[in-house]
Amino acid sequence: MSSKQVSFLENLKKVLPDESVVQDELVLSENSRDFGQLSEMPINPIAVVFPTEAQQVQQLMQLATEFGMPVISRGAGTGVSGGVHVLGEAVILNLSRMNRILDIRPDDEIAVVEPGVINHDLNVAVAKFGLMYAPDLASYKMSTLGGNVATNAGGLRCAKYGVTRESVLSLDVVLADGRLIRVGKNTFKGVAGYDLTALFTGSEGTLGVVVRAVLRLRYLPVDERDVSLLFPSLEEAVHGVQLIAKARIQPAILELIDHATIQVLDKQYSTNLSASGGAMLLARLDGYGAAREEEAIREVFADRNVVLSSAGSSEATQLIEMRRTSRGDTKDDAYRTGEDVAIPKSKMVEYVHRLQAAAKQERVDLRMISHVGDGNLHPTFSVEPDDVGDPLARLHRAVESSVRIALEMGGTITGEHGVGLIKKDWLPWEQSADVLQLQRSIKSLLDPLNILNPGKAI
Repeated sequence: MSSKQVSFLENLKKVLPDESVVQDELVLSENSRDFGQLSEMPINPIAVVFPTEAQQVQQLMQLATEFGMPVISRGAGTGVSGGVHVLGEAVILNLSRMNRILDIRPDDEIAVVEPGVINHDLNVAVAKFGLMYAPDLASYKMSTLGGNVATNAGGLRCAKYGVTRESVLSLDVVLADGRLIRVGKNTFKGVAGYDLTALFTGSEGTLGVVVRAVLRLRYLPVDERDVSLLFPSLEEAVHGVQLIAKARIQPAILELIDHATIQVLDKQYSTNLSASGGAMLLARLDGYGAAREEEAIREVFADRNVVLSSAGSSEATQLIEMRRTSRGDTKDDAYRTGEDVAIPKSKMVEYVHRLQAAAKQERVDLRMISHVGDGNLHPTFSVEPDDVGDPLARLHRAVESSVRIALEMGGTITGEHGVGLIKKDWLPWEQSADVLQLQRSIKSLLDPLNILNPGKAI
């Protein structure tokens, strides 16, 4: 450890409680990365700091500025973009112990939380008031709201309720030099000044550290109806999404699972769905109109070659939960890579055709699940390790093709996972040099020493 690092830690331990500064090797290792699959192995940070109040975050950042010490803030580490990957000298600021729900205002439909609150725990707390926090990530039972804000996380209900940004009203942010600022408002409407709340939401810890958030709540639906639809092919299932939209039906959840993924789920859950169709849509309809929307869906597909779940059965609900907790198998490795692109919904059929052609050309296996209600697609590519013809190179080309095709169709390189490290090299494919430089200028203004999660996002 360098003399600078030793001096920094000595000063840090003078202002923070002993138990909040941890140097145990196991803790350092556990906090060195997220679930993102990167070829470059992380290194251990010099310490992990567990603050319990905003003032401690300020004290850390003041010292970090004084010593020029990089700081990476994180929560549960459920991200998949490498956004908290440690590649150089750094202190980890783990906000999981700042986990208080500070206030619930049911009449205002607002909750005030610290960043370490678990997404699911907030929903349990507000349910007694007939309310919910709408963003429902696949990792909602373990991901923290601070991490959700940092990555502008998505989820299944985005089709109707939007991503995290649509539920964030105000933020308390500790800046790189330790100043504490408040941006946003406590009301649903408000247009005073620049929208700095939106700027910090999704900034991946590169502009400041969120220590408090005012979140918009929604009404718990008085009714929910779940429907599964089995189609002969993936293309017909994607076309089915367009038929639902043309019928003016707005599902809260609309998910697509292709045949290869259905087969994997059959093995995991001892089902036999793959024998009945080539692809599946899962729809959740909510609110007072749920029953009528279910009727409308059944009317749309009444004369088509589609197998719908029985009305009132729990089959579709169980399938949605299976989908929520699985992309079809274990996490990605060197020979299996999942992507996260979003495209205009009108282009989905064409995208599927072109993606299948790219996978065939590179001789890689392709599976796809998607939040098709908002055009967010998750293709997964894989090759066999002992395959001939440089399988990893073919896999890499197929993944890059999936991103380039999405951009050619007016889409984006990331629908909900963020840029982090994994997609940083692709950002210039989507954004112009002038736009990238503008973002770097904003970063330089707020973090002139480049100590906040350096090297990530932009």
